Amino acid sequence: MMLWRLLFPALVLRAVARPSPQTLGSGVTVLVENDLQGINGPTPNAGVLLLEAHSLEDASGACEAFGERLWSPETDATEIQSVLNYTKYLESGSGLTEFWIASQNGSGRTIRADGLMSAIEPSQATQLPILCTQSAPYSNETYADTSEKWQVTVNSNNENITGYRDHLSFRFLGVRYAPQPERYTDSVPYIGAGDQVSATEFGSECIQSAYGFAGSEDCLFLNIWTPYLPGPNSPKEKLRPVMFWIHGGAFYAGNANDPITDGGNLASRGDVVVVGINYRLGTMGFLALNDGKTNGNFGIGDQINALDWVIKNIQDFGGDPNRITIFGQSAGANSVRALMGSPRAIGKFIGAIPVSPLGGINYGAEYGKYYTIEEEMEVVGNTILAETGCADAPSPVDCLRGVPPNEIEALSTRARFLVVDGTYLTATELPLEGPTLPFRIMMGITRDDAAPMVTFPNTTDQAAYLKANGFEVPPSDLFPIPPIANETLALFQMANQLATDGIFRCIDQATVYTGLRNDRFQPVYYYEFNRTYAHPGWPNLDVCEAPITPSHPNGDPDGEYLKCHSGDLYYIFGNLGRAGLPMRDEADLPFEQFVVDSFASFARSLDPNPTADFLQARGYLSTLGEVQRPGGTWLPATKEEGGLTIRTLQWPSVHEPFKEIKQCEALGLGLDYYGR
Repeated sequence: MMLWRLLFPALVLRAVARPSPQTLGSGVTVLVENDLQGINGPTPNAGVLLLEAHSLEDASGACEAFGERLWSPETDATEIQSVLNYTKYLESGSGLTEFWIASQNGSGRTIRADGLMSAIEPSQATQLPILCTQSAPYSNETYADTSEKWQVTVNSNNENITGYRDHLSFRFLGVRYAPQPERYTDSVPYIGAGDQVSATEFGSECIQSAYGFAGSEDCLFLNIWTPYLPGPNSPKEKLRPVMFWIHGGAFYAGNANDPITDGGNLASRGDVVVVGINYRLGTMGFLALNDGKTNGNFGIGDQINALDWVIKNIQDFGGDPNRITIFGQSAGANSVRALMGSPRAIGKFIGAIPVSPLGGINYGAEYGKYYTIEEEMEVVGNTILAETGCADAPSPVDCLRGVPPNEIEALSTRARFLVVDGTYLTATELPLEGPTLPFRIMMGITRDDAAPMVTFPNTTDQAAYLKANGFEVPPSDLFPIPPIANETLALFQMANQLATDGIFRCIDQATVYTGLRNDRFQPVYYYEFNRTYAHPGWPNLDVCEAPITPSHPNGDPDGEYLKCHSGDLYYIFGNLGRAGLPMRDEADLPFEQFVVDSFASFARSLDPNPTADFLQARGYLSTLGEVQRPGGTWLPATKEEGGLTIRTLQWPSVHEPFKEIKQCEALGLGLDYYGR
């Protein structure tokens, strides 16, 4: 009888259904040739499961435990050379670059990383890693096969957590990181009770009503996408870096379950572990009262609680708790910015990527600076108490706890502001003076980030239109109205420039400049997207879509269009193909690959320039060509003369100096804004 059956007799009955790398004694890696095209790619089935070293006698049973078989060129003609190249890269430190595959004519057989196969007569002591087939299907926005055949169990946080495998990664969805907290109190860590827990479906989103009432107060779940699950004896060196995603949504909407930000492609192609989290929103997550105890920022506390869960448990899912990069977009980016200055978060991550953080003037002001609790009471708190009838209650917070959640969400006013609570946030904005922060930063915007935040005009009266959007008329030489026939469109384009500068570009450039000048930041990789793919549900502005032409029926990305807020998300997560969206031109796919490779590279090395050996081993030749061409290296912004540079992300990408300097100065948001 095979050794693995002797060791795990009880497991045999259920091994095909729910294997566990920890009980089987073998780490397992999903290795696929992921060009981000999914089932429509040229080699959709090129992939294997890589298991750690076993004897040949145990190799077949180890594959069977995962519902697979030893890989064989006779039964599976898929070309896997690119995958083999990466196994050599992964196993080079161990010296194990030969692998068990299916036997032939009664003899054991191996394959080397260079593709050479050999028939051998192994001894019982011969231990080699194993290549198994990888037949799990792809998932997409509307389909996932979560049946027992693909399920896998990980023991973590005193629970047996069962997720599943698709073709690209292991997926553990709806993992609880905190029990439902009492309303308006901080969440606490969740520790399991030894139960069997299903993680094959997303957990509830947090209560919100921006797009129809949805969610629950029991919502503190996270999702994990990982290419690697370690065994009990797997070396720590195999743990992958972690990318900790914080969704946006103005602090009152959004969730970690959004298919646009599904982490499977990013985890697979980037060889990283991706974690997405829910956190309390709106009045449930950010109400502060002047009662000395209800200090707000409960959503920020949830984020830090989730980060602590990851630090404690992510190694069970293949992630390295000492290599965490936090990243988020829009309000998620402002969450990242808050964690960059929070005494409760600093030291828990080594990289930070704020994607389109808001600040500056107008709508952005309430994101860049934090209210005192008294200020928040004036802005929203008193109104909320009055509308709920809790203003004169002996304990307003206890009164609010008795109000049904849908009634709170239906109020005309919602709390969605970060405040100086004295615990999570102790300053009114990100401190840009002091010792050098212990993490590296990569940050940026889209070229026209604020376009969705101004209304389209129904008048050509510039002053009236801008006043309705909260702006004064700017200097006409710095913010000219374009001389085009469509006067309302021209006025909107001017307003977009004004809003993007005032809410995004200027304040972010000033942040980088001051952080570098004060040695608060290490060199910063700063960027601006000049190619975007519009979010299908928001903002529903046709000016954010690439123009349709006879030669480009799906839109011409080289034509003029606005690169709007959220238009970078499909690229960052590599999910155009997963969403079934068409490639608009021949550059969309290589650009998408380049963006995923750059963001994942930052998580791996704190440098968005992927190394040549990694790209060659994975066969990412398009990105390799981009980074190796003259001018292809992404240089960080520094405080040295001429060092304030932006990487304009397009195809090909270019370096440019910081932009709109005079315009920013005219808005009172010059580079020295934080030094005044």
